[in-house]
Amino acid sequence: MGIPAFLAELRSVVGTMPLWLSGVSAVVLDDDGRVLLGRRADDGRWAVIGGILDPGEQPADAVVRECLEETGVTVRPEALVSVGVTPMIEYPNGDRSQYLDLVFRCRLVSGEARVNDDESLEVGWFAPDALPELDRRTHERIEHALAGNGAAHFELTEHRP
Repeated sequence: MGIPAFLAELRSVVGTMPLWLSGVSAVVLDDDGRVLLGRRADDGRWAVIGGILDPGEQPADAVVRECLEETGVTVRPEALVSVGVTPMIEYPNGDRSQYLDLVFRCRLVSGEARVNDDESLEVGWFAPDALPELDRRTHERIEHALAGNGAAHFELTEHRP
């Protein structure tokens, strides 16, 4: 699985040191209310579609790009549903990153979902009550998107007057 050119260049300087990066996640819904998931090539787990923002890229544009690149579908972002921070992630090559994760609820516009790059082993549409095994954070992303209450979810862990 390749990494963006800007990140490869940065890694050539900093090695495997932890990096703070911005990412997007897409909870894509079709007209039947099913959720689009991809089974990741790096760990074999099902997840929502997502990726890293390119320098200067708008987050909504990134979510559209990632969905097209990974699944061959065109989506329309409808709402920012969650803003959070991932735990530190260590990749098999030793690279470490933590992400500001912007989660968008998206609507399918066109295309047939398929594996469209080397980041996924398979992709598929799932009814919300028939999801495959997912990690807690992926479940939360989907729950926030399906809540549709118009407000983005965020966590406040430090209280100041």
